[in-house]
Amino acid sequence: MITWNKNKKNQLSKQDSYYMQTQWQLMWRKFKKHKLALTALTLLCIMYILGIFSEFFAPQDMAKRSTAAISISPTRIHFIDEEGQFSLRPFVYGLKQEEDPVTWKKYYKENTEEKHYLSFFYHGDPYKMWGLIQSDIHFFGTPDENVYFLFGTDTSGRDIFSRVLGALRISLTTGLIGVFFTFIFGCIIGGISGYYGGVIDTVIQRIIEFLMSMPNIPLWMALAAAFPSNWSSLKTYFAITIILSLISWTGLARIVRGKILELRNEDFVVAAKVGGATDAYLIRRHLLPSFSSYLIVNATLAIPNMILAETSLSFLGIGLTPPIVSLGVLLQDAQSINTISLYPWMMIPGIFVVIAVLAFNFVGDGLRDAADPYK
Repeated sequence: MITWNKNKKNQLSKQDSYYMQTQWQLMWRKFKKHKLALTALTLLCIMYILGIFSEFFAPQDMAKRSTAAISISPTRIHFIDEEGQFSLRPFVYGLKQEEDPVTWKKYYKENTEEKHYLSFFYHGDPYKMWGLIQSDIHFFGTPDENVYFLFGTDTSGRDIFSRVLGALRISLTTGLIGVFFTFIFGCIIGGISGYYGGVIDTVIQRIIEFLMSMPNIPLWMALAAAFPSNWSSLKTYFAITIILSLISWTGLARIVRGKILELRNEDFVVAAKVGGATDAYLIRRHLLPSFSSYLIVNATLAIPNMILAETSLSFLGIGLTPPIVSLGVLLQDAQSINTISLYPWMMIPGIFVVIAVLAFNFVGDGLRDAADPYK
């Protein structure tokens, strides 16, 4: 009898805690049940960690060129050697260059007589993390040069895996920074338009319609051509990000306007007005938070669009340019069908674009379902 009462009491306390949770706690509770979205979020966290600490995780300096390692296919990691002996420590074989007697094409073949064991936290190429921390410790790889290339090398002898990690930092942060500016512009301008209405609303909506009617690619080309040629790569990077934000805020502003038009005459808004709340306070503390879950979902789904926009611009040569390394810049090397047929590993950066976009979409779907936790 005592055990039954204790179990029933625990069950009632769990039910009470459920109804006492905040909106964000209920959203997280529902989001955790979406296994695909949770997996995608974990994958995105891994990609961001790899990008943020790319110098540490990259086996080599991403700008390092080697004439002895041009267009090498991805290196295979072995645990069993040619004699069938198993090794707990992974290793790669050395490489030797050979020539096809028919096509005269040069290629690299594994030299089974030469073993190179992979090491963790080894001392390799020096780097400066975020331009601040000087170090030469790399997470994994081999100190022996020109033998280990996880994704192969490009036509200049640069390690593609190291360059992909550096590109993740640029491409993924472009999406975050771009959506941040889009979120700010959309909420402020859409909030003003929906709250005040009248002439202000009419003028803002006509401006939005004008911006939405402009063709994107010619506009991007014109703006990219307007950048001073003496600008650094960093300035160009932020300029591209701000331009993408200035073009993309219009859709969110219209959505915010529609939501505020629905809510501006609700009882809680009228009560706040009677209490002496200012217009800015009402928009910031009452109206926008009332549909903040929807805004978060919208921002999450907008990030992949930003990533695709930056990748497309850089691929066409009107976005980021070397020495900045983004996924779009890396894909420039795969524009030729001959290059793809001879060196298919040059398309590997495109796989990361697909993974990032799909992961953000899955997370957005999970947040969209979790935004209504009582459903």
